[in-house]
Formats: sequence, structure tokens, C-alpha cells
Amino acid sequence: MGCCTGRCTLIFLCAFQLVTALERQVFDFLGYQWAPILANFIHIVLVILGLFGTVQYRPRYIIMYAGWAAIWVTWNIFIICFYLEVGGLSKDSELLTFNLSQHRSWWHEHGLGCLRREVPAASLRPLDGQALVSGIDCTLEHRYVEILHSILQALVALVGFVYACYVVSVITEEEDSFDFIGGFDPFPLHHVSEKPAHLLLKQASL
Repeated sequence: MGCCTGRCTLIFLCAFQLVTALERQVFDFLGYQWAPILANFIHIVLVILGLFGTVQYRPRYIIMYAGWAAIWVTWNIFIICFYLEVGGLSKDSELLTFNLSQHRSWWHEHGLGCLRREVPAASLRPLDGQALVSGIDCTLEHRYVEILHSILQALVALVGFVYACYVVSVITEEEDSFDFIGGFDPFPLHHVSEKPAHLLLKQASL
């Protein structure tokens, strides 16, 4: 397959996913979002496997990547619904932090054009020693920043899923065609050596 094929496109998509996932992981760490941190870590590992499988023509790894891409799309749809508060979800809940802290998204505290306001100490948990800072009057609310991140991740993962399926089908077809012409024949030389002898006997009989 040449450089302008689906394989090279999938390599580019995997590399782009790695960059965007690492960027998202950094901000999730800063915001103490433990559930997204775990999901991002799994995503990074499986994207690396998909990238390795694409470069090395390993369809099994690409299939693993394709399966995870479908799960990743579902996860990002959940994140979108979470911040849009669909189906009883609340963006102010502690679901994404596993109820370990009262922190929200990093963008909630450091959003574009936000005014910083410290939360009163009385509202903090006894075990949470870090002060919370809230952003008010933001140019772009933190939930929309998170939604845009999730939309980008979902779209790229969806395109990656399609290209992964295409690359697997192309690699499988190439392996089948190679097998058909005798590429995996255990005795190719034996069959080749028999044909001249058979022709010589036929010519001698004539």
C-alpha cells in the first residue's frame, strides 16, 4: 500500500489522537478528574497498539484499536451528555472524580476570561486540604470547552474506526491473494522442479 492509502491516513489519525489525548490528559490531571484520567490512559495505550499494528501490518492490533474506538466514541458521548445534564446527569456532581474530591474541570477554575473566586472554607470536606477556586463570568463556560474536546475525540475516533476496518480488510485481502499464488506453499520448489521433468518425458515420447 502506498503512502496515500488508508494505512497512511490511519497512521496520521492515530498520531493526532495521541497528541489530543495527551493534551486532554494533562488538563484532566490538573482538574483531578480521575475517571477521565483512567479512560485517557487506556485510550493512549490502545491507540499506540493501533499505531504499531498499522505500521507493522498486524491486523489483530488494528482490530483491537477499532473495538476501542467504538467504546471511545460512546465514552465521549457520555461526557457530552454529562456536561449538558442530559437524563438526570449533573455537571456539578462528583461522578468524574469518584467522589474523592470536590474539584471540577480545570477549565471551570481557569476558563477563558473567567474571574476567580475562592469557595468558602466551610464548604470544603475535612479530608480535602486543597482550596477550591471557582470561575465566574467566563467568556466560554467550562462545560462547553469539555464538550468541544469530547466532540473532537468522538469524531476522530469514528473516522479512525472506519479506516481501521478498511485497513484490516485490505491487509486480509493481500494475505489471501499471496496465499493463493503459492506464497505459503510448503513445497514450492518441489512442484517447480517436477514440471520440467514432465515436459522432457513428453517431448521424448514424441
